[in-house]
Amino acid sequence: MASGPMRPSPGCWPRSVSEPSRTLTLIPDAMADLAPNSVLALYLPQYHPIAENDQFWGRGFTEWRNVAKALPLFPGHRQPNLPADLGFYDLRVPETRQAQADMARAHHVDAFCLYHYWFAGRRVLERPMADMLASQTPDFPFCLCWANDSWTGVWHGAPNQLLIEQTYPGDDDHRAHFAELLPAFRAARYACVGGKPVFVVFKPEQLPDARHFTDLWQALARQAGLPGIHFVGFTWDWDWDWDHRQHGFDASMAQHRIKLLNAAEKPRPDVPTVYRHTDLVTHFIPTASGGREMYPCLVPNWDNTPRSGINGMVFHGSTPTLFRDQIRRALDYLATAQLAHPLVFIKAWNEWAEGNHLEPGLHHGLGYLEVLRDEMAPYRQHRTPARHSGLAAPRTAENGPPSA
Repeated sequence: MASGPMRPSPGCWPRSVSEPSRTLTLIPDAMADLAPNSVLALYLPQYHPIAENDQFWGRGFTEWRNVAKALPLFPGHRQPNLPADLGFYDLRVPETRQAQADMARAHHVDAFCLYHYWFAGRRVLERPMADMLASQTPDFPFCLCWANDSWTGVWHGAPNQLLIEQTYPGDDDHRAHFAELLPAFRAARYACVGGKPVFVVFKPEQLPDARHFTDLWQALARQAGLPGIHFVGFTWDWDWDWDHRQHGFDASMAQHRIKLLNAAEKPRPDVPTVYRHTDLVTHFIPTASGGREMYPCLVPNWDNTPRSGINGMVFHGSTPTLFRDQIRRALDYLATAQLAHPLVFIKAWNEWAEGNHLEPGLHHGLGYLEVLRDEMAPYRQHRTPARHSGLAAPRTAENGPPSA
């Protein structure tokens, strides 16, 4: 590393940087600093061949193979579920990434949250982000979610098949991991809260010492000229007793009451577990924060039978109308939860083999994105001038525009 005064990054700029003779007071980049209630969509960077998937599943494998070969497994089961406007894309193609960003921005998605994989120094599926950083395109905010879980054959009927193990060797690995991501944290498009890069951990409870990890990364961020990291822990049940505050996280992201979903038994062994989506709509969004900084996570649809066959789970009857109900419940929750800096996550932008996507498919087209755009539109009239900012005011009881 070159010696001399530290130069602040052009992206998530620190409030101030100390130098031997003076202190520079800086303003966070308006493009990357998220406004309250901004919408972030989880994004799978998988749709390109990699050596590991060639080895595990056959040469040229991507999730599109599972998507295309899916079959209906019960009466009324809509499979295969095929992409529409963007087609069977390859994420190595810059025009594809640009088209995704244009589509997201047009429908009030404020940032992509890319899944990121780090296995004790080994990275996989890193090319889309690397290309985005190198080309500085598309001009669209992003952040990272560390998918800190072992790769197994669980979704392919082989739960005991360990493909890549997630381990935590210690501080040297944590430091190497941070150094690997620092160029992304410094990118002008990296999504921040209060100037701090947003970093989501998919399974925070698996960290051997989460508090030590977050404290170390906060120190490394400050040494690098950043004001810190905005840590978000992914949780699977908002009543779960994992409290982000005790582990150095700034917030948690609550997806759904997974314990409720696991409570029912399969009626037949030869079909997937099937739930009517209409029975689940009240279980996706928390009704109170319990004093915690808890972000809602919307799930527009789910059907992972392309990966898992009869071992999969289906939210049957998912529609844009039911997704609109989720959006409204999330906005009602945020209007009363009094979070310090509320955000809305959506799982996911493009998890096609899990039937979990905002991207247009042949059946519903742009329907999920259109209801998101329509529900967010009244608030965007009140947003701050920042180019990529989100919402600025809660919704009214009648779902009309917020008061001026």
